[in-house]
Amino acid sequence: MSVRVENLHFAYRRLAVLENIAFRADAGQLVAILGPNGSGKTTLLKTINRILKPDRGCVWIDDVVLTHMSRRELARRVGYMPQTQEGVNCTVFDAVLLGRQARMAGEPRADDLRKVEEVLRMIRIEHLAMRLTHELSGGELQKVCIARALVQEPRLLLLDEPTSALDLKNQIEIMRLLRRVVDEHGIAAVMTMHDLNKAMRYADTVLMLKNGEIHSYGPTRQVTADMIETVYGLAVEIHHINGYPLVVPREESVH
Repeated sequence: MSVRVENLHFAYRRLAVLENIAFRADAGQLVAILGPNGSGKTTLLKTINRILKPDRGCVWIDDVVLTHMSRRELARRVGYMPQTQEGVNCTVFDAVLLGRQARMAGEPRADDLRKVEEVLRMIRIEHLAMRLTHELSGGELQKVCIARALVQEPRLLLLDEPTSALDLKNQIEIMRLLRRVVDEHGIAAVMTMHDLNKAMRYADTVLMLKNGEIHSYGPTRQVTADMIETVYGLAVEIHHINGYPLVVPREESVH
């Protein structure tokens, strides 16, 4: 399975937001999209998921052009987690079951219920099954949203800032969970992030956007301090602690 983006362009009322975007994500690969505010990260995810229609270019999923898929077919292949999550007045089990809609014909069957139970166990939130979603903490709600995306049995996960507004412990738990799901289930995942250190620790590949264009794209280990300075306008140093990269701003560059 793979997602392939070719020559993608998108504009809001003639204001270019994305220009000539091209990359791919394969099964078992986690791609992090990085860049400053307004660089087009969320817009890129929405064009891949057909929430927004690109002006030019093409998105392929499993060698099928995105525009040739029905909404139902797209929902079976792509799990999407938007940046803003809100709990509603239903149980965690029912919230996750909503993710099965693209695979159900009417009322849920026994295999739909079994799939929800399986995903809740995989995410390790089965103890929350009968809790109301509006009673959950931010970290718990993020896990429910990931479970709802996974219960679709997608081949591609799109995640818009999956660790935003979470405390440090929950950020690490979510990133470890995503890494485990991608590795063990052969899913391709594309996520937007602001946290460079977590992106460089958990992602295989980094795509850096600047002003709606790709500045750099390649393996995480090839990210340099010069790349980060060019994209963010901030001088940094990259150190390694216990084998993991750590991006540290240079004090004299922070104003």
